[in-house]
Amino acid sequence: MTVEVRDTGDERDEQQTGQGTSETGDTGRHADEQAAAERRDAGKDAAPDTGDGKQSDLAAADAAEDADGGGDAAGEHDELDAVEDDEPEFGRRTPAWARALVYGAAALALLLVGATVGLVIGRWQSTPVAEEDKPNAVDIGFCQDMSVHHRQAVEMGDIARLRGHSREVRVLGYDISSTQNGQIGRMQGWLTLWDAPAQAPGELMTWMKGGHGGHGTGQHAQSDDVPMPGMATEQEMRKLRRLSGREFDVFFLQLMLRHHQGGTAMAEYAVEHARIPAVRALAQSMLDSQGSEMKVMRAMLEQLGAEPLPF
Repeated sequence: MTVEVRDTGDERDEQQTGQGTSETGDTGRHADEQAAAERRDAGKDAAPDTGDGKQSDLAAADAAEDADGGGDAAGEHDELDAVEDDEPEFGRRTPAWARALVYGAAALALLLVGATVGLVIGRWQSTPVAEEDKPNAVDIGFCQDMSVHHRQAVEMGDIARLRGHSREVRVLGYDISSTQNGQIGRMQGWLTLWDAPAQAPGELMTWMKGGHGGHGTGQHAQSDDVPMPGMATEQEMRKLRRLSGREFDVFFLQLMLRHHQGGTAMAEYAVEHARIPAVRALAQSMLDSQGSEMKVMRAMLEQLGAEPLPF
């Protein structure tokens, strides 16, 4: 009996122990479930924090990229600034005030130049010309009449240059034509500066005392057919154009020699009585050059067996 009671007690103990164990197990499971629930709740609460962290990380990454991009942009901007700084100044638009300053300075410079030129011209016009610098009647008359005399020599020289039979005559004609044509240009230029007519309006040779005095002693010294001594008549000029060969050479040398003789007295008178030094120098050069040419023509006529024309 006692044994059974013990057994019963043991069973009760065992039952109680089992119940306790069961209760303990239930309690443990409940605690575990509660802990798991708390962990789940904690996980849910932490998830936003984790998301915020990720978003923070993304924002930081974006900021870094922006910073890099901004740095690149800033670098590009600096490079553009450097390129712009390297551009030449003339490529940039000039400020309005600078243009106005330049235009004003240019206008002022023009005004100063104009005023200076006007002042110089005014003084030059108001300064009286010295008496020794004014041309006299001989200066003007010599340049007018010698220009007329020279023109016929130029014409004869051109004919000889083209129609001369011998080379010596052609060369002589070219030399006389070119030399006297240049002298005509000088004399006409002086007449223009002196406001004098290019040709005497009235009778020729009036600037020489005695008119044609000293211009030859023969019948050709003065006639109605020639305006000045030594010049060929129209009939003689037509004959010269018609001739050829040796006859042309002889007649050309005769006419040109007499022409030079007629101009000698004019040049001698200008050397003695002209006031302008340049006119006197030109007249002297005519005497020198034509004197040499007359010697050559006399020698050429002698070689051709001909005589000079009377003067």
